[in-house]
Amino acid sequence: MAYQAPAPIQEVREQQQTPPMWNVVLLNDDDHTYDYVIEMLMKLFLKSADEAYRNAVEVDMAGRTIVMTCDREAAEFARDQIHGFGADWRLPRCKGSMSAIVEPAQ
Repeated sequence: MAYQAPAPIQEVREQQQTPPMWNVVLLNDDDHTYDYVIEMLMKLFLKSADEAYRNAVEVDMAGRTIVMTCDREAAEFARDQIHGFGADWRLPRCKGSMSAIVEPAQ
């Protein structure tokens, strides 16, 4: 068996200080259009139209889609931005923003 030197102390400290990552998960509902989802994701998360469309399809089919993975503070801010985006003007029955949650990334 070959000798392997221990990791430098600096590298170990950096690994220990890496904060846990969190997912911002957009949840599906029947009160928002694909256009709304795409527009919201492009404005809030600077996604391309193609990326936003893929998220819109996923949230529609799977009931949820991860729109961002980051540190907890940024994830909570992003969730709050989704909650504050407002109603879909295209659907008169829509009364407010979409829902999102923050969960630990795997």
